Amino acid sequence: MLFYSKTSKFFFQYNAILQLLALLLVLFTTTCIAQEKKMSKKETLNLINTAIVEMNDEYYENSLIHSRTALEHATLLKANDLIALCYNTIGGNFDGLLEYEKALFYYKKGLIYADKTNKSILKYFLHNNLGNIYFFDEKDLEKGIYHYKKAIAYSAQSKDTSKMILTKINMAWAYFDIQKFDDGFPHLKFANENFEKHGDSSLLPLTNMLNAMYYSTKKDPKKATSFFENAIKHGIEQDEITDLSYAHFEYSKFLKKVGNYKKAYYHLEQYNTLTEKINIEEKLKKANVAGINLELDEYKREINKISNTIKSKENYWSIQQSRNKKIVVLIITLSLLIFMIFYTFSKNEKLKQTNHLREIQTKIQQNIINATIDGQESERKKIAAFLHDNISALLTSAGMHLNVYSTSSQNQSDELLKTKYILEEAHHKVRDLSHDLIPAVLVRFGLVYALDDLCEKNSNSKITFNYSTNIEKQERLNELFEMKIYFIISELLNNILKHSKANWAKLETIIHENQLMITVEDNGKGFDNLEQNSIDGYGLNRIKARINNMKGEFLIKSQKNQGTTIKLIVPIA
Repeated sequence: MLFYSKTSKFFFQYNAILQLLALLLVLFTTTCIAQEKKMSKKETLNLINTAIVEMNDEYYENSLIHSRTALEHATLLKANDLIALCYNTIGGNFDGLLEYEKALFYYKKGLIYADKTNKSILKYFLHNNLGNIYFFDEKDLEKGIYHYKKAIAYSAQSKDTSKMILTKINMAWAYFDIQKFDDGFPHLKFANENFEKHGDSSLLPLTNMLNAMYYSTKKDPKKATSFFENAIKHGIEQDEITDLSYAHFEYSKFLKKVGNYKKAYYHLEQYNTLTEKINIEEKLKKANVAGINLELDEYKREINKISNTIKSKENYWSIQQSRNKKIVVLIITLSLLIFMIFYTFSKNEKLKQTNHLREIQTKIQQNIINATIDGQESERKKIAAFLHDNISALLTSAGMHLNVYSTSSQNQSDELLKTKYILEEAHHKVRDLSHDLIPAVLVRFGLVYALDDLCEKNSNSKITFNYSTNIEKQERLNELFEMKIYFIISELLNNILKHSKANWAKLETIIHENQLMITVEDNGKGFDNLEQNSIDGYGLNRIKARINNMKGEFLIKSQKNQGTTIKLIVPIA
């Protein structure tokens, strides 16, 4: 006789219910996936080409959005060549926005996927772009040469001489920029020999300028003058404003060297006028706005996706509950059981999604803070460079013009002498302002010297800042990493000066297992750790957001009238 208890029957029914739920979930998931539209490879390539056109027309934000969308579909297609092309386009956008670190990151990602293909021309573009970043922005000669050689090799594989000419000109310019003219000339010679048949006319200003620079070093003023004049002529014809500005600047340096000060001043004025047209500051604003908007759009899409998922699941559970009510008379116990399962599962899912939404919103706030501070630090750096390179150049040119006049004039009036002194004072003030934006000791000597100098400057008759470290003074870390750490510590020390009423403070930096450990301690009035208003009042939330973005830890210990200790642990970039 077959025998089973009521308990066995109950579990049999329960397992049947779970199997039914699993079947419905599979059907629901399959339906949802089937409804999602997936682009074909041709459609994805068309979208990438649209992004490239927008990038060339300087509609960077639209190009970035289309590139990201294309990247999602290329990833679904598992098309390595399209993924590499997407990353190259994204890098090109950030390159155009002067965000060279972001451009470098995406070019490297593109190269990873390009190396999985046999597309020589794609590998050429990525290596050439990386060579440009390392040579002209990172000033890393060794890495720049490596990527340029790779680019030349891949252009040779594809038998594209025009691409080889472009890379050869870039390599020659890089060598010339560091005064290695003999190393750069063989690359320029290749471009000269093949330019007529394979060269792009837009490269004429740059090619002529490089030839002029070479013959200037070989003390052949006749050839140098001819090439400089041709560079300026072609720059005007081709409307290549950037190359034209470089030609004017290099020509002014050459004319000054040969003693033609009047003509040198004229071309220096032309360089300054063209530099203003390029409007670097406007591009910096574009970079900050585009970067922030892109991050916000990405997180908004994620939030909308989560919200739609919640609504879809709620509609699904509602339908299932309605069906269960129709059979409540026949199987009351089963209906209640199904209802409880559905209800509990729905609540848990909704709670998880709600918590996830909160995490996303918190992450958005942190990213906005970090993007804003990154923008401020980037602007400080670029403005300091602009003051040092452009304004100082203007003051120098004015001084040179005044010296030429004073040399030719027999009468040295008081007004002339006063004008000289005023120009010198303006030059010193511009230099001091540039150093205030980015401390010169940080740029030249590194973080240890800068922190030691910071403690010494903040110490006075009311408070003493002591600094200790196990880092060698000559050791340098990543430039951007040093700048971020310096401004974070500067803000902490400023808090002590403003709020703590301490007469003693200590700063300690230690490197251990590739982590930078920072301790800032004072004997001031302190505050209650649990009081959020106190933390906000000290501006520590901004610092916490910065440390979180750097994957670090932020620890604070304080009690009223017993001082404050803040510890930061940051992985070294």
